[in-house]
Order: sequence, then C-alpha cells, then structure tokens
Amino acid sequence: MAENTDQALATRVAGAVRELVAAELPAWLVFAGCLIAVFMQMIDVTIVNTALPTLTAGLRASRSAQLLVISGYSLAFACTLLIAARLGELAGRRVMFLTSVVAFTGASLWCGVSTGAGELVVARVVQGAAGAGMAAQTIAILIASFPRERHPLVFALYGGVAGFAGMLGPVLGGALITLDIGGWGWRSVFLINLPIGAAAFALAWRYLRLGRPPSHGRLDLGGAALSGAGLLLLVYALAQVQQRGWCRQPVLLLLAGVAVSFLFLAHQLRRAGRGRAPLIRLDIFRDKGFRIGSALVCAFFGMFTAFVFAASITMQDVLGYTPWHTAMVMTLFALGAGGGALASLILVRRWGIRVLAAGMALYGGCMVAGAVYLWLTSGAVYALLAAGPVAAAGFGVGLFQVQLQPVMLSGLDAGRMAETSGILPTVEQVGNALGLAVLTTLFFRSHTLGGAITMMAALAVVALVLAGSTLAMPRTSSPDSAAANVGAGS
Repeated sequence: MAENTDQALATRVAGAVRELVAAELPAWLVFAGCLIAVFMQMIDVTIVNTALPTLTAGLRASRSAQLLVISGYSLAFACTLLIAARLGELAGRRVMFLTSVVAFTGASLWCGVSTGAGELVVARVVQGAAGAGMAAQTIAILIASFPRERHPLVFALYGGVAGFAGMLGPVLGGALITLDIGGWGWRSVFLINLPIGAAAFALAWRYLRLGRPPSHGRLDLGGAALSGAGLLLLVYALAQVQQRGWCRQPVLLLLAGVAVSFLFLAHQLRRAGRGRAPLIRLDIFRDKGFRIGSALVCAFFGMFTAFVFAASITMQDVLGYTPWHTAMVMTLFALGAGGGALASLILVRRWGIRVLAAGMALYGGCMVAGAVYLWLTSGAVYALLAAGPVAAAGFGVGLFQVQLQPVMLSGLDAGRMAETSGILPTVEQVGNALGLAVLTTLFFRSHTLGGAITMMAALAVVALVLAGSTLAMPRTSSPDSAAANVGAGS
C-alpha cells in the first residue's frame, strides 16, 4: 500500500516537473537566443582592437580610417538605441529583433569581405546600428517572456554574459588571428559572427512569440533627430578626447552635445504633456531606485571599460607581459567575476544592496593594493602573489554588476520596465565613452609606471564612491521583495 502511495506521489511530482519544463522551456530557449545575440554584439565592441594591426596592413588603412573602424561601430550603436527601442514598440519586438539579427549577421559578412578601408567603415556603421536594434529589444523581450520571480536570475545571467563577452573579445580576437583559420586572417573576427548569428536567429524565429503591441502611436521624428544628434555629439566628442586630449574642439562638441540633449529632454516633456507618445518616458526616473541605479550604471561602465583597456596596456607596455600572459591574467579576473556573479544570486537575497556595495569596496581595495604594490616594487610583479588580488577584484565586480540591473528595476512595474530597454544600453554607452575619455587624461598619454599607478588609484576612488552611492538606493529595492509585491498585487 505504501509502495503504491510512493509511486503515485512520484508520478505527480514527475508530472509537475514536466509541466513546469514544458511551460518555461520556450522562454529559456528565447533567452538563449537573446544571450547569443548579446554575446555577439558585445564581442564586436572589443574584438576588433586585437585585429587592428593586421587589418591596417591588409587594407592599407590610414590613421583616420583605423579610428573610424572602431568608433564608427560605437557611434552608430549609441545613436540608434532609443530609436530602435521605440521602433520595437511600434513594429513588434519579434520583428525588430529578427530583422536586426539578420542585418547584423549580413553586415558582419560585409565587413569580412571588404576590400577597402572605406567600405569596411561603412559596413561597421551598419553593423553598429543593427547591434543597437538587437540590444534595444532584449530587456523588453526578457520581461515579457518570464514571470517576475524569474527576473533576478534572468537579468543576472544576462549581465554576466554581457560582461564576460566584453572581456573575452580581445582574447578571442588574438586566438583567431593567431590560428588564421582558412587563411582569413583579420577577416575571421567578423566572419565568426555568421554561425553565431544563425543560431540566434533560429532560436528566436522558432520560440519568440511576442506579437505586435497594441500601440497606435507614431515614431517621434523630432525626438529621434534630437536624440541621435545629441548622442552623436557626446560620444564623438569623448572619442576625440581619447585621441587629442581635452583641447578646444572636443570640449566645444561636448558642450554642444549637452545642449542638444537638454533640448531633447525638453521636447520629450512637451510631447508627453500633450498626450503624445515620447521616445522615452522620463517619468521612469521618478523611481528613486532607477534614478540612482542609472547613475551607478553609467559610472560603473565608465570605470570598467577604462579598467579593461588600461589593464591590457599596463601589462604589455609597462610590465612587459606578452599578449598570452595578459590573456591569462584577464581570464583569472573573469573567473573571479563569474564566482562573484554566482555568489550574488544567493547573497543579495539575504543582504540586499549591501552586497553590491561590498563588491565595489572589495574591487576598490584591490586597486589600492595594486597601486601600492607597484609603487613599492617599482613594477616588479610576482605572478603567484598577484593572482589572489586579481581574482578578488573580479569577484567584487561580479558581485556588483550582475545584480545591479535587477535591483534598480525592482521598483518598476512590468510596463515601465519594458520602457528601459533602450535607456539602459544608452546609459552604458555614454558611460563607456566617458570612462575612456577620462582615462586618456590620467594614463594613455604617459604609458609609464607612474601613469599605471595613477590610473589604479583613480579607479579605486571611483569604486569606493560607487560603493557608498549604492547604499543610497532604496533598501526595499531587492529583486525578491519586488516580486513578492507584484505577486501580492496581482
């Protein structure tokens, strides 16, 4: 009798598990397609840097063409994010995502077969715009595909993959150039996107079933023009700072970008006041968690982008590391970040935003230790002694980055969360550009041990300020509490 009861219980449990898998499997496969697309798009931000020397030689590219190969992608990406997010609302997230994946993959093929530097620059601009089309839909797709209680895990995985892809780009680029598969040389860093893009498209085509939203608005053409112009001026001015320093022209461009951005905000407020659909809903920033979180996202991505680029230069140009040794150090950092990301899934549930603050404080402490160590040893680094702090710094970054988005979005309802799909990537891009511009002033122009120490000290200061600022977020902004609130109100 007991055996029959146990068998019946096992059958019911197995049936419940099968129902759960059947219900959520399509969503996870959609998530896989989104992750593949994000991975592909993030890698292309950094992978080209490694291939630039061979690319320059193969196409006989001028100095200006070299810069445009890199900056053209970033400029097009940043300037079209908000527009792409709004088009996704109007045409449907599925249509926009699939179209962007096809366009990105096609542009990658175009990059890989380009026969001149000018052609490659144009292909990179198209690739950047298509990348924005993918990125601007992702958050909205994930929100619509999963119940609220799954959002902390989903956003944690999403943030972890995006961060890991950015770090992996230079390593993968170096490996492809070294292996020279099929004799393609630098072209392989673009052609590698063909199978990746095909996999993302196949998963999204089969399992992404979001219909066209019931939106009867029209694209705000005036807002699109102002947002594109403002972001173009801002990001281009900051890119010019990287090359020329804080001289008159980029400063004037930067001021012009700020002025146009204010005009854009005023236009959005006026349009919303008249009952018309704006490009972005500024009322989202009334939520304290999202408002503070946006500032944290911008500062963090600026700091982290500066760290990744400066660390590579420090190790190779200052400490004399080979590219292979540099890749090993960054891999150790990435492994630490992965450990921090996994730990954050558990720790944030118990201690909330204090875990994020502790992660940034740990990273800042490791930067202080690194600066002092380089000063005391005059640049003589012992690998075994440095391995622990490198992994610990990565662990701190993982604790902070992966749970930042779930925490800052936890105070928003599902509708307003979807509105952030274009805002958050835009904030990240501005942070990236700002971080590299400031880094130029502190480090890029010296490439000396003193410059490396100054850079690490500056990163430590920013990290500790971030740690303190994180504590200003609402204490109720935890993924689990927000999920409970939504469940209670539904």
